[in-house]
Amino acid sequence: MTSSPATAAAATAAAVRPEGSEGSAAGAPRERGPLLLGLLLLGAAALAALVVRTDVADPPFQALDERWLVWMGGPHEGLYAAVASVLNWFGGPFGAVVPLGLLALLLLRGRRVSAGFLLLAFLGGNMLVVQGLKHLVDRPRPANPLVRVDHGSFPSGHAATAALLVVVAGALLVPVARRRLWWAAGAVFTLAMMWSRTWLHAHWLSDTVAGAAAGAGAGLVVWWLLMPALARERARLGARRGPSADPAG
Repeated sequence: MTSSPATAAAATAAAVRPEGSEGSAAGAPRERGPLLLGLLLLGAAALAALVVRTDVADPPFQALDERWLVWMGGPHEGLYAAVASVLNWFGGPFGAVVPLGLLALLLLRGRRVSAGFLLLAFLGGNMLVVQGLKHLVDRPRPANPLVRVDHGSFPSGHAATAALLVVVAGALLVPVARRRLWWAAGAVFTLAMMWSRTWLHAHWLSDTVAGAAAGAGAGLVVWWLLMPALARERARLGARRGPSADPAG
């Protein structure tokens, strides 16, 4: 019912042109690509949530979810288990440290609009969208998860945070000319996070797909809303630093 993050990343690369609305004049019209893609991803996550809510114990794709969980096996040891544990940690305590550290860095560099974008994206994406869907659906998790989990399996907060971080970091830190490579790498990272959540039996597969869609969608919509302000901020900082300023701001 939802779009995969790999597809979303490819669509993002196409929707946000290399020239980018961010590199244009502050008064130029905004590109619609990020907005349309963001709304599509959010709509897909919301639609999937409504479908799951009709029968949280046996939604239409429960058979696929259960088959995938069987493929994941467990309990696990070795390298894969270590990688999954690191990703679990990254999406938990460390997942809060990274945006907070980035927020402090942006404020120290005088990028208040960028800091506001990061704050709004993470608060809106995690607190409003993800937690709102979790309380709306309240889907039971797979039996015997291998890590500590909270209530509500749908959608995956770890997958949402990973996809949201990819969008925000790409918008604020990655030069426009290098963003296609960043979106591809970000899709791999998000897919790895999705795999880890099912490998650890913390989520159903559909939870992770919806989480990635919700996180990326929230980030893209907030990015589109703040594009003019971000462009003005970049122009102001670029004028101070001269022609050698970073194209990403």
